[in-house]
Amino acid sequence: MSELSASWYLAVSAALFAIGFTGLLVRRNPLIMFMCIELMLNAVNVAFVAFGAGLNDVGGQVAVFFVLVVAATEVVIGLALVVALSRFKTGATADDVSLLKG
Repeated sequence: MSELSASWYLAVSAALFAIGFTGLLVRRNPLIMFMCIELMLNAVNVAFVAFGAGLNDVGGQVAVFFVLVVAATEVVIGLALVVALSRFKTGATADDVSLLKG
């Protein structure tokens, strides 16, 4: 059995990023949009690990750590906004974010 090269992982990463980007452009549900952003961030993580493994460097894994910290922060703030938005209006879309003005 042969090992998979870094190009296979980069192809999977590109496919995941394209799926997330398409979902972000097509869907209007804020929760689905945040899931698509998370999918794109995870695709970038796969690419960082593939580049790090291909170059025999730990820098890719260090970058993944920082991307995961940013993703966790985005999830906390994003879910708080989605919950606040859904309290005002059920079935809210991304266009309804203007309802959250103080």
